[in-house]
Amino acid sequence: MMIRTPADLGALIRERRKKLGWDQNALAKRAGTSRQWVVAIEQGKAGAALGLILRSLSALGVTLSASENKMSAPTTVDINQIITSLRKPKK
Repeated sequence: MMIRTPADLGALIRERRKKLGWDQNALAKRAGTSRQWVVAIEQGKAGAALGLILRSLSALGVTLSASENKMSAPTTVDINQIITSLRKPKK
């Protein structure tokens, strides 16, 4: 699963918790946080503390890995060439 947003991370946590058969209280106990925090992170709260997120993932048996995004190199544009090509030829 690609995690790009806080909502993606919340969905991952919720799916894993449910797969383990845990309610939000069970995850909160194992992660050392409150049920309200679990509710917020599962709803995609953007300001969640990274330490709590990592503890929660650890409690769920989930590890994170990072990989380089293989985006293409930025393209350079010569605006003068574009303008010149759009000008009407002189008669």
